[in-house]
Amino acid sequence: MCRYITILFIISLISCARQNPNKEIEQGILKENKIPDSSDGFSYPIKREVYVPIYSDIYNKTKDFRFQLTATLSIRNTSKKDSLFIKNVDYYNTAGDFVRGYIEQPIYLKPLESIEYVIEEDDTTGGSGANFLITWGANTLVVPIFQGVMVGVSGQQGFAFTTEGVVVSEIE
Repeated sequence: MCRYITILFIISLISCARQNPNKEIEQGILKENKIPDSSDGFSYPIKREVYVPIYSDIYNKTKDFRFQLTATLSIRNTSKKDSLFIKNVDYYNTAGDFVRGYIEQPIYLKPLESIEYVIEEDDTTGGSGANFLITWGANTLVVPIFQGVMVGVSGQQGFAFTTEGVVVSEIE
């Protein structure tokens, strides 16, 4: 009986462990035979670069007091039949300096599939003017959604708001 209680206790601890959602998602990694021929290995009839503002902190009360937020970048393929191909998901700080890239090689999202990237509350590398720059492609015209979702809690008060991605260039 004691052994069963111990096993249940261990299972409950494992299920409560904090996991990074970026690592839980199975991304479709493009294989060499799926990448169209081009000089950069990423050539599609439709190709765009999208800027998504992210606030990893916001000012509260005064310019000297910052409120830390958890920020999520959500990328959603809205097509029912076509894949969305992602070349890069790059994170930049307030000064416009590159902080990190989230994918090492192109990935794809199946029809109606979504993926999220999380900037945790204690990650202050981005600052109040952080942003993502995403390069994506498609074989047909699709209208993906790129959103930033910011959430924070202070005492009994909660903050939540969203931002929308903006196409900053159409790549030829």
